[in-house]
Amino acid sequence: MNYRTLGDSGVEVSEVGFGAWVVGTDWWGDRSDEETIEMVQLALDQGITYFDTGDVYGHGESEKLLARALDEYRDEITLGTKVGYDFYNHPQAGHGELPKNLEPDWIRTCVERSLDRLDTDHVEYLQLHNANVDEVTPDVMETLEELKEEGLVDALGWAMGPSIGWLAEHERAVDLDFDGIQTVFNVFEQTPGRHALDHIEATGADTSVVARVPHSSGLLNEHVRPDTELEAGDHRGFRPDAWYETGWEKLETLRFLERDGERTMGQAAIQWLLSHDAVASVTPTFYTAEDIREWAAASETPPLSDEEVERVEELYQTNFGIDRDDGMDSLRSSMDGDDIRAANIDKQVADD
Repeated sequence: MNYRTLGDSGVEVSEVGFGAWVVGTDWWGDRSDEETIEMVQLALDQGITYFDTGDVYGHGESEKLLARALDEYRDEITLGTKVGYDFYNHPQAGHGELPKNLEPDWIRTCVERSLDRLDTDHVEYLQLHNANVDEVTPDVMETLEELKEEGLVDALGWAMGPSIGWLAEHERAVDLDFDGIQTVFNVFEQTPGRHALDHIEATGADTSVVARVPHSSGLLNEHVRPDTELEAGDHRGFRPDAWYETGWEKLETLRFLERDGERTMGQAAIQWLLSHDAVASVTPTFYTAEDIREWAAASETPPLSDEEVERVEELYQTNFGIDRDDGMDSLRSSMDGDDIRAANIDKQVADD
């Protein structure tokens, strides 16, 4: 495993991180607490030291399980969590989005509760969870800086979602000198990540990008194939057939990225992200122990050559040679969608 730093914060993260939205929830398959803890500790054994959770995941259960799994390894890891949703006063309705609360006092309260669940006196990386531009006020920034000064957090981030877009938020996070941005970014869905990287480069900022959904919800790692039967409740089961069909066709154009015995497609998708200097970590959605072993090893597989990166760019610019709709128009959103439409950018919705 190789390691990078979040911005200029000095906080180190493994190039492949553990997205703990699969911990304490049933949105990505049922598993016992013991099985979950075994997965987390296996990830640590594979060199993963960055564990990314959020207070809303399982309404605190994700944080509690991470604390149990990583207690004796606390000094060896980087913990990231997120605040911003009020699940304390509102019930969860399926996969629906809960009300947000980013008032300064509420942020502090949520951080303190997260620290208690994580059984720690600080987290290395605190992120605002899906905050809108107008919600990150000067008072919010003052509160975040106070939390840093008090030693409760070391680095600050802004996690974007749940849909692709949030272009104004990416720019604002960079302009406010956040240490990191977490966003959807993969070979098929490049709009948000590219926008963030372009703004970082244009401004000379030190902000890092943490890429989530690196495998385009199962397409680039071939978790979702033509014969795959998704479990009941799997969020991908609500997507139109055209999304899968166009995705499989795009995948075939990328076979040149595979290297027999050296790099799988799933690993190549991660290496493509790591070819961008500002990308500090990639957080796949781990379903099994096999996923952890394969994708953790991606950090040490052959990096993409300049020629491979250029070929991916050429394919992306021509929509991988596909000239029909993917059936996702009705699900496209970015806040109210204005920033996407104004830029005339095609995009797709993607979940953790």
